[in-house]
Amino acid sequence: MKEELVILVDENDQQIGLMPKIEAHEKALLHRAFSVFVFNSKKELMIQQRALHKYHSPGLWTNTCCSHQREGESNIEAGRRRLMEEMGFTVDLEESISFIYKAPFDNGLTEHEFDHILLGNFEGEPNLNPDEVGAWKWMSLEAIKEDMNVHPEIYTEWFKIIFEKFYNHIAR
Repeated sequence: MKEELVILVDENDQQIGLMPKIEAHEKALLHRAFSVFVFNSKKELMIQQRALHKYHSPGLWTNTCCSHQREGESNIEAGRRRLMEEMGFTVDLEESISFIYKAPFDNGLTEHEFDHILLGNFEGEPNLNPDEVGAWKWMSLEAIKEDMNVHPEIYTEWFKIIFEKFYNHIAR
């Protein structure tokens, strides 16, 4: 399998290079990423539980999907590709906001990302890729926020950051 490269960026999201994903996480270098949030008509968010064998944040609950853009790929193209790869469906996406965050993990790796938030709508059930996703469910934003306050340890760091700082930008 070809080694996945991430796009290294500066604080203005200008590309400054490419690097293998693991190396970028080992060196905590800023790279481009995206987080997809898919809602249903009841304004519930589809969240996923990361597969138990993922190299960081295994078994934690997070937004619908997230990953890294490939060189030459737009944020929307990347989001639609990854939705299909992880969740088995695709939808129209729109860009919301972007921000920079840094989150160290217990395994010595660090996410340092220029994260683009993408929003979409979907009715139905996903067709999960078990290599990526262990489970899924629909939850209201209010219920997620309440559960995060009681059980923060079951959610990914980036999901908690997005909820804390950008709740009003993802609420549909």
